[in-house]
Amino acid sequence: MADSPLRDRTVVVTGAARGLGAALARECARRGARLALLGHEKAGLDTVAASLPGPALTLKADVTDAAALDEAAAQVRGRLGRASVVVANAGIAEGGPFAASDPAVWRRVIDVNLTGSAHTARAFLPDLLHTAGFHLQIASSASLGAAPLMSAYCASKAGVEAFAHALRAEVAHHGVAVGIAYLNWTDTDLIRDADRHDVLRELRAHMPAPARRVLPVDLVAARLVRAVERRRTAVYVPAWLRLAQVTRTALPPVVLRLSRRRLPRLEAEGSLDPTGPLGAGGRADEAAAGRRD
Repeated sequence: MADSPLRDRTVVVTGAARGLGAALARECARRGARLALLGHEKAGLDTVAASLPGPALTLKADVTDAAALDEAAAQVRGRLGRASVVVANAGIAEGGPFAASDPAVWRRVIDVNLTGSAHTARAFLPDLLHTAGFHLQIASSASLGAAPLMSAYCASKAGVEAFAHALRAEVAHHGVAVGIAYLNWTDTDLIRDADRHDVLRELRAHMPAPARRVLPVDLVAARLVRAVERRRTAVYVPAWLRLAQVTRTALPPVVLRLSRRRLPRLEAEGSLDPTGPLGAGGRADEAAAGRRD
């Protein structure tokens, strides 16, 4: 990886204590980047940093706290140099019917996934303007087509897609590129936790075979980092998601027909209980939010 454009560049990854964030850190470090890892769990961040071949700075920061992100950006700038790449990866999810959802949990998903992504961009944008850098927004197949029982997550991921498009148009003339990563099911603890719940296991099980496949997290990270190196405005993992982009206006009627067939049975079985925050990352965010309250 000696010829990677990331070599000796500062790369910031949020939500880096585990899962896709940790895998992205490993891929960037293999290419010679200097890593700044941000997230709730300092011990987890330190464990990831210790596994990397190059220098890494770990900073505890909540992406919904604009002041904390500004302080983190200042520390990264002072200790590693101005960021050339920022990956807005931090995110949480919960599942279940909207009517039964906890309003505080629903709002927290929006705050972390959407507002947190905007706070991340705002904090590091001065550095990206200085370096003519690259901002990668982690989105989802949920940005392309909303699914029932995931209303907060789908709303947040549709929001980050729109935000990234708007930001790209505002900063392109300064030489800053903004990319959007559209991801399907990825093998992280969030997805493994989702499969423990009837409501979300059913959601995935009734998708077409390609759509329900879970991809290894290291494979997803490798494809994303290649897209970062090439400053791609969009990356689809798996690649067939590009077809969903083209046909996205046709998706809502299809989802509606499937939901009308499947949801009555799940309701009758009592399988539509809210899941609460999913995965270890969701539980860590819930604990941190509880401490702030």
